[in-house]
Amino acid sequence: MLNFNEIKLGSIVKINNEPYTVVTSQHLKMGRGGAVLKTKLKNLLSGSVLEHTFKGSDKAEEANIERTKADYLYNEGDDYHFMDQTSFEQFSFSKKIIGSQINFLKEGTEVNVLNFENKPVSIKLPIKIELKVTSAPPGIKGDTASGATKQIELETGAFISAPLFVNTDDTIRINTETGEYVERV
Repeated sequence: MLNFNEIKLGSIVKINNEPYTVVTSQHLKMGRGGAVLKTKLKNLLSGSVLEHTFKGSDKAEEANIERTKADYLYNEGDDYHFMDQTSFEQFSFSKKIIGSQINFLKEGTEVNVLNFENKPVSIKLPIKIELKVTSAPPGIKGDTASGATKQIELETGAFISAPLFVNTDDTIRINTETGEYVERV
């Protein structure tokens, strides 16, 4: 059981026998009342989002999640196919389950698979991943004084902000949790 203080961003809790991951959490102290924790929880099975408020004495049951490794193979419409590295079984997730992680998913990427009751329910990308820049407009001379950025396109089709010195065909490192540029490799 997780106490009120242990429910944090990324925690996986069990509500109504289904696993939910904490997407946002906000700790609020009411005037005379006790503290509350307002959270948004994403259902790992259906992808739906639930808003839930925990009071000071509330506890949440921690979901029993096993982590395994898999490789991303390909996508077919809204389905994304993976292969378990130990059993070589193939499985797929819908675009709704994977969410914004799709922006940084390329063929051959190794991912962590979250298994609930021996069934794959979601994936987690490595925190930092290297991707190639497919399109970057040229930086304009004189714009560097304020730490200016420009929109670049990655090999996955995602657009992110990056410093002006990043060019087409560069390989850069991205933080997959925030979607931000980290460094040029």
